[in-house]
Amino acid sequence: MSTCSFFVTGHKGFETPLFHELRTLVGERGAKLEKRYGGVGIAGGIEAAYRVCLNSRLANRVFCELARGPAASEDALYQLVYDIPWEQHFDARDSIAVASSVSRSKLDHGHYVLLKAKDAIVDRFRARDGSRPAVDRERPDMRIHVHLHRDQAVVSIDLSGESLHRRGYRKRHSGAPLKEHLAAALLVQAGWPGEPAGKLRLVDPMCGSGTFVIEAAMMAANIAPGLMRERFGFEKWRCHDAALWQACIDEARAAAGTPQGLGIYASDRDAQALSIARENAARAGVDEYIEFSHQQIADLNLPDFAGETLLCCNPPWGRRLDDQDLGELYAELGEATRRLAPARLAIFSANPELLHRLQLNRLSRKPVRNGALDCLFAVFSTAADAMPAEAAAPRRAVDDPAAVPLRNRLRKNLRHIVRWAERNQVSCYRIYDADLPEFAFALDRYGSDLSPDRACYLLQEYQAPKTIDPDKAEQRIRLAAEVVREEFGLAEEQLFLKTRRRQRGREQYRKQDDRGEYFQVREGAAALLVNLSDYLDSGLFLDYRIIRERVYREAAGKSVLNLFCYTGAVGVQAGLGGARAVLNVDLSPTYLDWARENHALNGLDDETRFTFLRADILELLRAPSRFNLHDKYDLIVFDPPSFSNSSSMRQTLDIQRDHDVLLRQTLELLAPGGLLLFSTNRRGFRLDPAFERDYRPRDISRATIPEDFRRNPGIHRCWEIRRAD
Repeated sequence: MSTCSFFVTGHKGFETPLFHELRTLVGERGAKLEKRYGGVGIAGGIEAAYRVCLNSRLANRVFCELARGPAASEDALYQLVYDIPWEQHFDARDSIAVASSVSRSKLDHGHYVLLKAKDAIVDRFRARDGSRPAVDRERPDMRIHVHLHRDQAVVSIDLSGESLHRRGYRKRHSGAPLKEHLAAALLVQAGWPGEPAGKLRLVDPMCGSGTFVIEAAMMAANIAPGLMRERFGFEKWRCHDAALWQACIDEARAAAGTPQGLGIYASDRDAQALSIARENAARAGVDEYIEFSHQQIADLNLPDFAGETLLCCNPPWGRRLDDQDLGELYAELGEATRRLAPARLAIFSANPELLHRLQLNRLSRKPVRNGALDCLFAVFSTAADAMPAEAAAPRRAVDDPAAVPLRNRLRKNLRHIVRWAERNQVSCYRIYDADLPEFAFALDRYGSDLSPDRACYLLQEYQAPKTIDPDKAEQRIRLAAEVVREEFGLAEEQLFLKTRRRQRGREQYRKQDDRGEYFQVREGAAALLVNLSDYLDSGLFLDYRIIRERVYREAAGKSVLNLFCYTGAVGVQAGLGGARAVLNVDLSPTYLDWARENHALNGLDDETRFTFLRADILELLRAPSRFNLHDKYDLIVFDPPSFSNSSSMRQTLDIQRDHDVLLRQTLELLAPGGLLLFSTNRRGFRLDPAFERDYRPRDISRATIPEDFRRNPGIHRCWEIRRAD
């Protein structure tokens, strides 16, 4: 087999760095490479496969293709596999294991596919030799793989044998370690080594069994990861060239070096984990390049260093770490990174909702699947200008004439809004709100609290009427996004797009994405978290800004009840304004957790003063004693949804229909002389005349519409109401 077709798999999402690595390993020696979904195709000789198996840090498996063809039926699959001259690849006395992957095919059961393939192989040997290979799923001599996609089958031999991530140095581990090839891919993504020794050092402050630091040391010393493996899948292959393989091994051993001035530091609070890491490093032959120490992250102490520090870590996932809240751990990690400045932190997190606790500026983010976990690999920096900057002047690249009026309107709005925002120290504001009928979207700016001259933008498209052609509506919103990116000089990840539509039932709380990442902004004295990707709304209603300011001014010394608290921004402003006590109530556990995080971010973590209650508020108002609400409140904020039929509620809510009863019930919880602030976003809302007659509410809507919403004064209505005793 002079030229073969190989397919090299790596961790999903890292095909590009795998391609670049393989281009260096085999592409420069004449093999032809092609990046594909899930891996890299290689056309070359057997030596190319040997070099990948021995030297690749990012590869997972190496498949050598034997046949491909249609397999829409079990007979077609059987015949395709049967016709392969298996006797040219292994002996009937060898053991085999067959694996399969199936997608979008009529034969949609993977186990059935591998059984049919196994039968075809066995039947061919039995018909030819009168004997058959045994099946050994644990340590077979030959591994065969059948990939079936859209009724097309590819049958291959797995030349790697066991997954290539099994280097052989990790005999023991602590917790749930990363696979070695994923750790190597993350290090490459973070820029290791990237700089000469003495310019960049690596630190893993929660090293566990040491995978990051060992892989980093092996990279720096150019130690081939396959040198320690006991066996490969090609060793019983009849096309195996033992002499060529030995030559590849000798070359790899000769290429390993002794790096000078290398700084790699590993620490952990668990002494047992450190012991395991040291053993693994010694087995890998890199223990002399790594300095291990038993340290807490909060007390992390390292030698002075003139260059940049790269911290790389994989924190435990969950909400708690033994006796410590995981959020505290993230905060300590951010503080440790700042102490080591100039520094970058590359973190592989299964809890991206805690990344804001780092209080660092993000350089990059990459969603990564790790087993059953959806994780995020993000790189942060201590540099103030880490996030992409807004351009000083707009670029002109969209030449579509339809973009001209939108571009002009954005510029006109900005001239006024930016001056107003700067005068009033407002960093989160609306720029555009369907000013032009043909561009029906809202555009909001969210300035970073950590880096005030940086921002992200949220473009929310209003759902087009059914009379509008969907393709045309899609073209318009894409054009709008291009114009916004150009006008503000935005990187791709700075602009978030959503479509607004009326939500009912569980859709009111359903995620639209699953990034789990929060962005810290500032409103007055409060630091608040927004999520611009996962939910319909960001977590901060910008039109409610003046009402929150009113709460801040009114709250001193008072008890505050925050009904339908959402993400707790009102409760935070009340707490910062000096409230004696704040009770935040909502039905959604997601929003209550978010509210707790907002309070903790502002130091409002006194559980005797700031409390949270998950409750159906309609039930709570009907029978407050059932929820242990016996007190009267000096200030109540009541901002219900316009409509809700959530399955968690015992009855539907229609604020126009129900407000009279609900407001009367709410007023029963108001202390004498207290104030109820009631607001609604329901279009066309009218107060019940009987309620107006009994309580004489004062309409303060005009006074609560911020400057950036003046073009849409119907965005909300608001009244102040006092109990008539």
